[in-house]
Amino acid sequence: MTRVVVCGALGRMGRRIIELSLQDPEVEVAGGVEHPDCIPSLDLGEALGKEELKGKPLTSRLEDLLPLCDVVIEFSGNTTASVGHAKLATLDGKPIVIGTTGFTDQEVKEIEECSKNAPVLLSPNMSLGVNLLFKLVEIASKVLKDKNFDMEIVEIHHRFKKDAPSGTAVKLSSIIKESAGLSEVVHCREGEAPRKEGELGVFAVRGGDVVGDHTVYFLGFGERLELTHRASSRDTFAKGAVEAAKWIKGKEPGMYSMFDVLNL
Repeated sequence: MTRVVVCGALGRMGRRIIELSLQDPEVEVAGGVEHPDCIPSLDLGEALGKEELKGKPLTSRLEDLLPLCDVVIEFSGNTTASVGHAKLATLDGKPIVIGTTGFTDQEVKEIEECSKNAPVLLSPNMSLGVNLLFKLVEIASKVLKDKNFDMEIVEIHHRFKKDAPSGTAVKLSSIIKESAGLSEVVHCREGEAPRKEGELGVFAVRGGDVVGDHTVYFLGFGERLELTHRASSRDTFAKGAVEAAKWIKGKEPGMYSMFDVLNL
């Protein structure tokens, strides 16, 4: 049994992670963490309207719940809070699975430092399909890098998404830059803007209730290859987070990704 505490418990992703955890016989929800202004009750079951969670604590203080859990799942959506939660969890020797995106380079360094004390799994996207997309894009980029193909990324998300481009698009761009040797990323073209040598375009579209679409274009002369992943439900990400929590329990300190969970 893996006992989990979910940070961001009342958010869109937190609710789905808790719901899928309740359906998994190998997982127990030990409690939830939320911003103090968003807590309607100190009882997680009452806050979520879930009878089976009555008596489980809901608090803004992760440190109070660490003795109750084996793994922390971090989906607060706030990078400052996420780094703080990573520090608290790992100092207590507890593994943490982080799905929050939008970290600065400095914040990533702080998270990496945390992994010296306990295992940390950091992934911009927890879904099986997206992580397979990462691998396919790596392969395609290496094959086509010297074949006169231009490479572009377009991502679409709901109107409420905070970070742009998405964490998944940032990961895709880093894969292409490394695999194809591209040096410059652009996020907008306007006026007279012919494509430069070594350029990679990354574009964010926001609107409606789109869960998440990502397309990578490999544009040649007379042909093009498109690799696309479309998420129709947040459950794909929530399920991946739950699987990651079960997988990381008992692992050695260090940085991990969904590639490790999925053995890709």
